Amino acid sequence: MLFRRREVLLPTPTGWLLLLACVAIAATLLGRALPDLLTVDEPAHGPDGRGAKTLVVEGWLDARDLDRALPAIRSGRYQRVLTTGGPIESWNDVSEWKTYADRAAAHLASRGIGTPIRAIPAPPTQQDRTYRSAFSIREWAADAGVGLDVIDLYTAGIHARRSRTVYRLALGPGVEVGVLSAAIPDEQRHWWSGSRGAKAVLGEVLSLAWTTCCFWPATPGHDADGSTPPSKSTAP
Repeated sequence: MLFRRREVLLPTPTGWLLLLACVAIAATLLGRALPDLLTVDEPAHGPDGRGAKTLVVEGWLDARDLDRALPAIRSGRYQRVLTTGGPIESWNDVSEWKTYADRAAAHLASRGIGTPIRAIPAPPTQQDRTYRSAFSIREWAADAGVGLDVIDLYTAGIHARRSRTVYRLALGPGVEVGVLSAAIPDEQRHWWSGSRGAKAVLGEVLSLAWTTCCFWPATPGHDADGSTPPSKSTAP
């Protein structure tokens, strides 16, 4: 009365091998595609179709990636460039620049671009650095009376999709966030061949998954951890 007989079809040994081969091929194709899936290069359109007038540059990028932003800056479409980033942690405390935002602004200014550059440092934090940087941009715009209804964000290749997601959360639904990506390094393009590339790509996959499903920013007026917002940013 509690059980009944049913016929169950199971793969033969040949069938199991075929299934395993299909899974292996799919996993290989997905693995090779991961860097491109994480990378987004989609500039904002803007309400008038003319794109963003503000370019936000993540200041933790190295000099090579910052230089790759120069063609976009020199294109003439941006009225201002904002650099972000918190304090630079140096074990000997002799760094010329105290924040990544200031360092990136100085580096771009040294390249002789005509677009005004402003550093928007973020407060010290051990977590949610991208969110706090985006929140500092939001605070600066509110204090300066600058309307940021549309921006472009320049960041590292595989970091692009997650950065755009976080900036959308921090700036709110009223701001269109486009994104420009630096080129993907070979060690990340072929991430399965080395530990550094594997750590970077797989770490971004996990971080993007966590941000998408589990990161819930606090309501306006509070930070992501429920504390008060970051202190007002200062700029040179």
